[in-house]
Amino acid sequence: MKLLSSAAALLLAPLTVSATPATFFGSQDVISTGKSVNGNNPLEFCTDAVGDLLEIKSVDLSPNPPQAGQVLKIRAEGILNKTVEKGAYVALEVKYGLITLVRQRPDLCEQLVNVDLECPLEAGPLVLTKEVKLPAQIPPGRYTVHADVFTKDDERLTCLDAKNIQF
Repeated sequence: MKLLSSAAALLLAPLTVSATPATFFGSQDVISTGKSVNGNNPLEFCTDAVGDLLEIKSVDLSPNPPQAGQVLKIRAEGILNKTVEKGAYVALEVKYGLITLVRQRPDLCEQLVNVDLECPLEAGPLVLTKEVKLPAQIPPGRYTVHADVFTKDDERLTCLDAKNIQF
């Protein structure tokens, strides 16, 4: 369960960039399919991000890559173009090499407590800063995390992949 929480924290943090009003934003365009998310992170957009309700401007992780047993510092910036209400969900998959460890559809609002947020998430430009203690017991190897995030009405918020994260 700690692995799921860690994977969720890694990918849900940038999904919830609506934590605190932003004081600054660049004028970057949303990045499209197969492109890396701006910043110091292993994240990529897994679909064409044009039209997504969440425009992720940047995500910075420290350390990058994340290290088992260490504190992962996350800073994300973005713009949420529509208020997210209860019922939003994540199609989440975590793999260890070729082995699927997790394939589930958790409620986004229930997961937001992991990053000190709750629904509804109000629309607008925002910033998130969070520290997460990663468990020391994460087995060494390569992990892949996929998160496709939707509103309660099945509108895409964003879709992110973290590929070949090595612990």
